[in-house]
Amino acid sequence: MSEHRRKPPPPQGDGRAAARRGPAASSSGRSAAPRGATGSPSDAYGSDDGSGGEERPYGGRAEARRAAQRGAGGRRRAAEPGRGGRRAGATGPGRGRARGGAPGKKRIIDYPRVDRDGWHRWVPSWRLMSGLCLAFFGSMVAVAGVGYALVSVPDVALTATAQNNVYYWSDGTEMVSTGGETNRQIINLSQIPKEMQNAVISQENKTFETDSGVDPMGIARAVYNMAQGQDTQGGSTITQQYVKNAMLDDQSQTLTRKFKELFVSIKVGTSVPKDEIMEGYLNSAYYGRNAYGIQAAARAYFNKDAIDLNAGECAFLAATLKGATYYDPAGSTAIDPAATPEENSRRALLQMQDTLNKMVEYGHLSAEERAKFTELPEVQNPRSNTALSGQIGYLVDLANGYLVNNEEKTNVSEQRLREGGLSIHTTFDKKKVEQLEKAVEGVQEANIDPEKRPDTDTHVQFGGASIDPASGAIVAIYGGADATEHFTNNADQTGAQVGSTFKPFVLAAAMNWGVRDPELGPVQAQEERTQASPESLYSGENKLKINNYDGSVWHDEDGKEWLQVNDGDDTYGEEPDFAIDLRTAMQHSVNSAYVQLGMDVGLDKVEEAAIDAGLLEDSLTGIDFPSFSLGISDPSAIRMAGSYATFAESGEQNDPFSVTKVTSKDGEVFKHAGTPKQAFSSKVADNVTDVLKTVVEDGTGTNAQLEGREVAGKTGTTDDNLSAWFVGYTPQLSTAISMFRYPDDETVKNRTFLPMYGTGDQDSIHGASFPSEIWHDYMDEALKGTKAEKFPEPEPIGEIVNDKPSPTPTPTPSATETEEEEESPTPTPPPSTTPTTPSPPAPSSTCTDFFGCEEDGGTDNGGTDTGGTDTGGIDGGVTDSPDPSETTGETGGNNGNSNGNGSLFGGGNGSGTG
Repeated sequence: MSEHRRKPPPPQGDGRAAARRGPAASSSGRSAAPRGATGSPSDAYGSDDGSGGEERPYGGRAEARRAAQRGAGGRRRAAEPGRGGRRAGATGPGRGRARGGAPGKKRIIDYPRVDRDGWHRWVPSWRLMSGLCLAFFGSMVAVAGVGYALVSVPDVALTATAQNNVYYWSDGTEMVSTGGETNRQIINLSQIPKEMQNAVISQENKTFETDSGVDPMGIARAVYNMAQGQDTQGGSTITQQYVKNAMLDDQSQTLTRKFKELFVSIKVGTSVPKDEIMEGYLNSAYYGRNAYGIQAAARAYFNKDAIDLNAGECAFLAATLKGATYYDPAGSTAIDPAATPEENSRRALLQMQDTLNKMVEYGHLSAEERAKFTELPEVQNPRSNTALSGQIGYLVDLANGYLVNNEEKTNVSEQRLREGGLSIHTTFDKKKVEQLEKAVEGVQEANIDPEKRPDTDTHVQFGGASIDPASGAIVAIYGGADATEHFTNNADQTGAQVGSTFKPFVLAAAMNWGVRDPELGPVQAQEERTQASPESLYSGENKLKINNYDGSVWHDEDGKEWLQVNDGDDTYGEEPDFAIDLRTAMQHSVNSAYVQLGMDVGLDKVEEAAIDAGLLEDSLTGIDFPSFSLGISDPSAIRMAGSYATFAESGEQNDPFSVTKVTSKDGEVFKHAGTPKQAFSSKVADNVTDVLKTVVEDGTGTNAQLEGREVAGKTGTTDDNLSAWFVGYTPQLSTAISMFRYPDDETVKNRTFLPMYGTGDQDSIHGASFPSEIWHDYMDEALKGTKAEKFPEPEPIGEIVNDKPSPTPTPTPSATETEEEEESPTPTPPPSTTPTTPSPPAPSSTCTDFFGCEEDGGTDNGGTDTGGTDTGGIDGGVTDSPDPSETTGETGGNNGNSNGNGSLFGGGNGSGTG
């Protein structure tokens, strides 16, 4: 129907028509609603007449349609750009989904995308993605080009050099200049055996001849580990290792250096012949023993030229590239107690065999030739520097070990030490070091004669350490006869049990925490204790049956009782109770009293007291056995002197240390700042000292008396007479002396501690004999010219426990019982649950007599050594032993730059290319 034939709109009013028209005006039907009628936010955008969104309402659909046609110039007006809707008016909001607003100026990067809605707006187009990828790769190429152009091929002869480190005595005078000098002689590839080249190719980079010289994955892994704060790991090619060796002027663990190393490696790989790379690598790599380059390594290990090395020796030297700290058969316990000669030899042999096997696998060695090398080649003395002879080598090792094992606070790593240029100021007193060495040599020369008594006087060794109680500074040590001939520092850790010198920690625990009440249950007994005094009474009976704190008889895991013997099978005290006080029991080193005291206090508290005093937890062994109180553990002489120093300092504990400060050309690198802690109250510590004074005044330690001076100390001897100790102190100085027999020949297999019956022409060796004599001679000289100070007067402490003791005497067994007990094996403490690092084999203390193998208050019949080690006796620092791999992948070898600190203590963790 044409428009002119339509009826005019009916008048607005009431009625059904009006009712119909009313809702139609506000519906969202086909006709566009008047602007402003929908309530849409787009209504506010305005109208054609500028009325702010208000328009005259149409009278009906026809009028609305005619209005729309008039505005569009046709029958139907298309929606304006940017305004969706099928039949939207000229200015109406319409019904579509398009966003309002006229299109703006076209953007170069259409993101977020204007022609998409919702999450589609945030999905980049393929054009945008392609452009970004091209831009990224283009920029990377540009950066690589610039980086490649800016770097140059390094010259090992010019850049891979190092300086000396200078060590100073405590008075500021120079001790020795060593440790950083470069021992290198560059030789031509023709002078390097083909077997050596093939060994490193087979073990570290089998694709060396064909690869581009770069391992992107290895670099990515190193960068990732560095970003995570971890050590960078291996996986780089021989080319990359060569470049790293040649860039010793910059070994910082930064992304900048990593990228620089990458560009240099690319340039070397594309511009330097493979033979030249191999020659440079083998001439620059670090092999331990301060040897840089294959020629220096051949001389350091085998005293021959590189050209004369056989395939087995080449495979061994390839193993040292992984980190000589853990592969030098001489050991490197100054850096890590796990790096013992035995363990290093085992690791080196496994690595050497793996390398030989790979050489056969890759066609570099015949099976017949490989079969000739099944054992480690014989290596020579690792120290040829006469400046490190005597005690100097031990002192340097100890200082280096302290710095490296405390790298977080000292800022000195193995790599930093090898680069050299450091001034290291130590705590060592030159006179006291000489006096301690003289005291040991004097007693040894006067009493030990291996030629006259080869069966008893061979392999006798001594160790010693002296510490300032006020600070924890190590002022002197005795590490062995000569650091260039004997490579284990006997002051540091040896595996020798400390015997009855451990008893003061039992007494300290009893006075600090108290003994448990046998009438109370386990929980209540732990909380409600009775603080013991030195006058507390315990049984001194020999072969005493040991009880738990509640009075029940202690049994081992096999159900056997523990009968504790005393030195010489002596019984102390009078019948029927055999009661003696703890002071007397310490004075005469009565085992039965202190073993039962340890059970009453709780062996966990005894352990805690020892740790609080300064011993390291990893050196404590056999805590589940009564003999723990008798010293079956094996702390170092340094730690024993330091723990007794805690008593000398009225309970204030200082960790032992050996370096006061380190400086370089750029200024101060490290300065020691001690943080003492109060381990025990002064009342407890001073009472321990007062009891130990009686040991020296009228007990087993009378040889240690110093004229005009107060001395406190304790003797100690272990089962089978395998070790003897004296540890004592004055207010100014604490010193520990140990003595034992242990073969120091690394070629001897299955080495063990040897008994000292007959040594020095004595029936047996006690702490009261040679160790206390050495202690006396040294302390007498070391304290000359100093004021004789007195110990603090102790305050009364605790209660007299067992004021009327009534221990049950051990019943006389029947013949059957006696036979059964004597044939029963000695209860043996199990290995410590605390992980310990390998050490020289610990003493075997198998007793042939169940009732006693005790000497001088040493461990009881059950005091079998469990092989614990002083894993942290390194001058106050502890390092977790890395687990060097014993077989590696084709690119897993280390170039030696994490290998170590020169001939002084071998190598590093072998963890790769940093």
